[in-house]
This record gives sequence, C-alpha cells and structure tokens, in this order.
Amino acid sequence: MNNSSKARVLVIGAGLAGSEAAMFLAKNGISVVLIEGKSLKLNPAQKIPSFAELVCTNSLKSMDPKSAHGILKMEMKSMGSYVLECADKTAVPAGDALAVDRELFSQEITKHLKANPLVQIVEREAQDPLKLKEEFHCDYVIVATGPLTSKPLEDWITKEISGDDFYFYDAIAPVVDADSLDLTKMYFKDRHKPQTEGGDYLNSAMTKEQYTAFIDEMVKAEKVAPKEFEDWKFFESCLPIDMMAERGPDTARFSCMKPVGLVPDADVEGKWPYAVVQLRKENLLGSAYNLVGFQTRLTYKEQVRVFRMIPGFEEATFIHLGSCHRNSFLNARKLLDFDLKSKKFPEVYFAGQITGVEGYTESASMGLYVAFQLLRRINGQEPVRFPVETAIGALVNYIMTIEKPCPSNINFGLLPAVELTKEQYKGDRKKAKKDMVSKRSQDVFQSFFSELV
Repeated sequence: MNNSSKARVLVIGAGLAGSEAAMFLAKNGISVVLIEGKSLKLNPAQKIPSFAELVCTNSLKSMDPKSAHGILKMEMKSMGSYVLECADKTAVPAGDALAVDRELFSQEITKHLKANPLVQIVEREAQDPLKLKEEFHCDYVIVATGPLTSKPLEDWITKEISGDDFYFYDAIAPVVDADSLDLTKMYFKDRHKPQTEGGDYLNSAMTKEQYTAFIDEMVKAEKVAPKEFEDWKFFESCLPIDMMAERGPDTARFSCMKPVGLVPDADVEGKWPYAVVQLRKENLLGSAYNLVGFQTRLTYKEQVRVFRMIPGFEEATFIHLGSCHRNSFLNARKLLDFDLKSKKFPEVYFAGQITGVEGYTESASMGLYVAFQLLRRINGQEPVRFPVETAIGALVNYIMTIEKPCPSNINFGLLPAVELTKEQYKGDRKKAKKDMVSKRSQDVFQSFFSELV
C-alpha cells in the first residue's frame, strides 16, 4: 500500500502557498487539515474572507516563456499548479501578463478547496504548530502564513526558530473607480506594441512640468510614520512611489513611470511622453483600475490630493487607498534544509513568502515545491534538489545561499549565466542571452522532472 493513504498533513494558512500545497497533497491522496483564521479576523492588508487573496496587485506577472516569470509558470504548470489553473479561469486582459479578477480568483480557490473531501477546513487562529499537529493527529506541518503572520504564531516562530530578525515592509497600491476618470486625457496602449484595437493598459502621460510638480508634491506630502518599535525595511523592487520620489526626481521616471514604448497613436511625431502613469484592470468588468507600481506610504488624505494631479484623475474616486504593511520572512539558509523543513523541528515545513521569496507566483511555487518534497517523504523517497538552472531551483538556491536575507522575485540574475560566442551573437546581445537561458531552463526542467514522475 502506498504510504500516502495513511498520511495526514496540517497546513497553516490558506494563502497562495498554503492553497497550492493543500490541493497538491489532496490530489495525491493525502488528507489535509487546512487552518485559516481570516474569516474570524482580517489582518490590516486583507479585504475579503475567502482564500488566496491578492493584497497588493492583481497581476501574477509575465506569461512570456522567454521571461523569468514565464519560465517559472511553465514549471509550475508541469507540476500541476492549482493556483495557475484558477488564475487562467479568472484572468483579465493584461497584455503578456497574467492578471486576474481578484474576487473571482479567490472565490475559485476557496470553492475547490472546500469541496475536496480530503481537505478539512478549520477556522481558527494558529498558535503553536506542534500542539496543533498533535491536536489534529497530523504527521507533518506546513507553515504557509504569508507576509502577515498572526502575532501568536509569529511569537512562536521568533521564540523557537528565528530570533528577532523576522520581517521587512511592503506597500499596497491604490485602486481607482473607472467611471471617475476623464478618459479624454488618457489612452489605451500596451508597452512596445502597435495599437490596433486598443491595449489592455490605460495610460496617463505627463509633460515635464506636470511630472516635476507631481514629484515635488509627493516629496512634501505627509506620510504614515513607522511606530517607535518599527524599522522600515522595504523590498527594493516594490518600493513605495513616494520613497522613489525621495531618492531623486528621475527615479520614478526610470521605474514604474517610465514612458518607453508608450507613445500615444495620436502623437504623429512618435515621441515618448516625459513620464506615464499606467493603470491595469482590477476586474473583468473593467470597473476599477490598479495604479501600476504606485505602492505608497502617503496618508489617505494626501493620496487623494496628490494622485488627483495625474491627468484624468482630477475627479477620481478611490475604491481602495494604498497602505504599508509588515511582511515576515525567515533566514532560510540558517534555519531550513533545502526542502524547506525546519532544522530544529523536522516535521515542520515552511512555504511561501515566509521562506524569503517575493511575489505571488514565487510564493505559490514554494507551496508547490514543499508539497512535492513532502509527498516524496511520505512515499519513502529522499528529497530531491531541483537544478539551479530551473526557475524553482534558482529560487530555492537563492534563499538557501544568500548571506543577508533579502526577499527576491524570480529573475534572470538568479539563474546561472551563459557564455555567448561571436557566432551566436546576432543583434541584441542581452536578448540573445535571455533566450539561451530560457531554452536551457526549459530543457533542464523537462529532463529533470520527467525522470521523477
């Protein structure tokens, strides 16, 4: 008899990583107890009581198979990703990106988990994972509590595993009511693409004068101050827009407000605008838009005042305003084995953003990775190292080797470099290298994974 028929796993947290892990195990015959407390009390970043809520943006990033995010998605789909299956069902137009209707996505995840006979949902706040394991007669625990671990569980982790250094800060972008925008001052276009029937992104172009005034007001605006006991440590690729403004007048213009590839069709001279604010659909109806890259520390009052300086936003109504929130993560290199189980408590695994990755897809991939490794253990097999040439392998290698923990998205910088000979080099050298890395990743993963299943 397969050992999986006897196993029982406790999963703490029904976010992206926890939902992915729970469904993977259930699909493979494992009984799962899924503990989630948000129906009892939402944390400061949460808005809805259903599972796998996307709190920052509705985008799961690029689907381009030649991008790092695209490579990761292909690997996850090969492993049977439940999260990506639900994302595909609830997708909204977003060019090459995979963006979803947040509420429909969360409802889809919740519906299938609750309907699965091998998944027992328990609504309560988790505290001590080891005591919960005993209470629910489980053999293993996966802690997948995401970036906002509840205080009782955080206290247990800090006391028993991590010590004091257990967090950094992230920020949420505002969402605007589409009907409140003046579309005569805006245009639809996807970056670098010819405009035929309109793009998926709504753009608001700024002149140099408009941009300069906007950045000046951003710098002067009142921000939410950290508490006395807090030390704000932001993830570099998800900086608040106001922090970008403080770093220098052109920082935002070379980041989320870069105009490259966004020339309006009406511009007969074909010149780039000085800066551009991009908006992405928040839902299938297109009744709300997310301000791309506009995470912020500004107070609510100042957000309304400053963001109404954006052309087309003069009478804007905001459905959700931005905010900052604390994210928790472990020093994986010091505290976990490569299969992400605790060195101190071998029956306890960690998955998702708490392991030191950043991003929706990355977090879900770690839930999938941990569930895959745990299934092997249940079936009497040794854990297996994913090749560093693969996206999943690169993420695990990163969190397990970096000396000073700093959460990271998947990117080509995590994958081993390739050498490009003169014979191979034609045209864009950077693009050619990425194409080679992409092809190598796909070939290595297919060869590696086909031997395991």
